[in-house]
Amino acid sequence: MEKLKILVVEDDVSINNMIKETLLREGYEVSQAFNGLEGVGKFKNDNYKLVILDIMMPVMDGIEAMREIRENSKVPIIILSAKGEESDKVIGLGMGADDYIVKPFSIAELVARVKSNIRRCVYYSDAHSKDSKKVYQYGNVKFDLNNYTVTKNGKELSLTAKEMKILELFFENPNKVFTKVNIYDSVWGDEFTSDYNTVTVHMRRLRSKVEDSPNEPKLIETVWGIGYRLAGNK
Repeated sequence: MEKLKILVVEDDVSINNMIKETLLREGYEVSQAFNGLEGVGKFKNDNYKLVILDIMMPVMDGIEAMREIRENSKVPIIILSAKGEESDKVIGLGMGADDYIVKPFSIAELVARVKSNIRRCVYYSDAHSKDSKKVYQYGNVKFDLNNYTVTKNGKELSLTAKEMKILELFFENPNKVFTKVNIYDSVWGDEFTSDYNTVTVHMRRLRSKVEDSPNEPKLIETVWGIGYRLAGNK
């Protein structure tokens, strides 16, 4: 079986090497880059299943590198940062990251996050490649699982893998109210964090793309004190 490839972009050589050795022991193939520009170049020339990306780096920082990667790929991206403030998480997740790990971190947590993101990405890719004629339409938003694309008024939207999974969760369960815990468990599914504000950030980002007026959502509405539910008309 072909090994899954992971790209580690981190300017701290010791941390980069530690992550590489850890993931090699887990059976992954690992490439290294030590600044954002090098990372983007390597990403464009190979088929990676996940990117681990530091924020503070020379030449090109992690935010700019992530922006370039997101222009053409929905690959899961895990952000590494020494900054644990809520505002920094909002920026990282809002720019398109799927997960956020604060330094210093445990190896067990890193491995769990890597496996969780890859498992879901590979599962969804395999499942949807076998699906046929499974299309959701709510209002002016259409989710076609045959090619895993989301369009609004006929124009394709650029959603991250996590945003796709959240939207699919709602579309497949149109009458169900989801709490933040429900959404986190369904989309992230790891036990190492209870930072459910991650869900809030992703919901805000998703609404900015699918709603006509994000501040007055008509597709995915807030059920105050509980969570969210799909409110659009088929």
